[in-house]
Amino acid sequence: MTEAKLTIPKLPVRLFNTESRQKEVFKPLHDNHARIYTCGPTVYHYAHIGNFRTYVFEDLLRRTLKFFGYQVTQVMNITDVDDKTIRGTIEKSSSLNEFTQPYKNAFFVDIQSLGIERAEHYPAATDYIPQMIDFVQKLIDKEFAYKSSDGSVYFSIDKFQRYGRLSRLKLDELVVGARAEVVAHDEYDKENVGDFVLWKAYDAKRDGKVFWESPFGPGRPGWHLECSAMAIALLGETLDIHVGAVDNIFPHHENEIAQSEAFSGKLFVKLWMHSDHLIVNHKKMSKSLGNFFTLRDLLEKGYEGMDVRYMLMHTHYRTQLNFTFAGLDGAKKSLQKLNDFIQRNQEIADSKGTPTETCVAILQKNLDSFAEAMADDLNISAALSHIYDMTHEINALFDGGKMTPGDGAAVVSAMQEFNRVLGVFTFEREDEAPKELQEMLDKRNAARSEKNWALADQMRDEIHKHGYLIEDTAGGTRLKKR
Repeated sequence: MTEAKLTIPKLPVRLFNTESRQKEVFKPLHDNHARIYTCGPTVYHYAHIGNFRTYVFEDLLRRTLKFFGYQVTQVMNITDVDDKTIRGTIEKSSSLNEFTQPYKNAFFVDIQSLGIERAEHYPAATDYIPQMIDFVQKLIDKEFAYKSSDGSVYFSIDKFQRYGRLSRLKLDELVVGARAEVVAHDEYDKENVGDFVLWKAYDAKRDGKVFWESPFGPGRPGWHLECSAMAIALLGETLDIHVGAVDNIFPHHENEIAQSEAFSGKLFVKLWMHSDHLIVNHKKMSKSLGNFFTLRDLLEKGYEGMDVRYMLMHTHYRTQLNFTFAGLDGAKKSLQKLNDFIQRNQEIADSKGTPTETCVAILQKNLDSFAEAMADDLNISAALSHIYDMTHEINALFDGGKMTPGDGAAVVSAMQEFNRVLGVFTFEREDEAPKELQEMLDKRNAARSEKNWALADQMRDEIHKHGYLIEDTAGGTRLKKR
């Protein structure tokens, strides 16, 4: 058996660090083991496409690091206790778990639809309450935190001299910005309006039956505390990469840095990465504007999970993504062309054949360029352009009658290498369509030859209902997944 000897170039991976505001060569703390914390969903509702823009970017980062040979341990938190989830339990007269579990289940169904690889850990905040209580107690003991008159515990930002270094805001600006958070989340008795809550004292009207006992009194953890406690418990006191959306930079990630480094006395995160917003028709996504979409909304409109993934992925993560249905339709068509290209090569592929030097040279050149682009801060636009260049060159060989069965197998192998990073392509052969659909196609063809148009149309419609199209080719008809 002869295969194309395609190699992945060994390249330094350069990633943009939000804290330093420049690209840095990624160097894990421990050998080639990348330990990554990624902000996950708050399970009070179905995740929307803005959330999934971030989760797809995080998946692209994970896949890229694995592509270049890194071992990855990823943690994605599940926020199942906060103001929104508690409000939902009160409105539904249910327990916290009864309210959040359906949305947890839905989240995992959604990420499967989008081809997002499973992280190694999905900690739920409610499973780490003891660690959070210990975390708060240590901060009190080290005099970074204090208990207010209402029983809540706060972190004193005045005690942490490096506060603001991620967002690059000055202390007086932070205090002004913090006033909005006070109104929106926690109106408590603070020594400083910029201080943030670590432990919220129990309030029966606000919290219903949701609380935990602690040395500071009954209550629940603050949102910022949850992430630090889970990250340190699962990944250690210093993380290689922490990822989230730009709206997490302040105050959430700024507060994580302060409490974590005060807790451990060590650097919390070596490299911070943040994705920009998704907007809809150049406007902020909002239910009041009627432009708010969950993944499920798009699937119900007939789009496939891979169409949505490709649309969310093809714009660089640090660039704002403007969602339109025209753009989604364009992504769907582009992806279909690439899948058709794969199928064209699968139809002639023979892994026992020897690929030509011309074909292998085209594949290796574009694989090298693809790798260089992804190693440059996940430059997805450039990476995709090299795949398109390759398809044009290979199709020219097809059209000139110069492709061999060995070449077809080599091209499929190259597309599988690209797909290790992209996770969007479909590798299906005509004969891999469900048996019952192939039988319908045979009946449809027989009916057409007998001019039984009613039966032919019936078989065609049944095939369409199952998500397949009938395509006429020089070699006859075939089934193609929509």
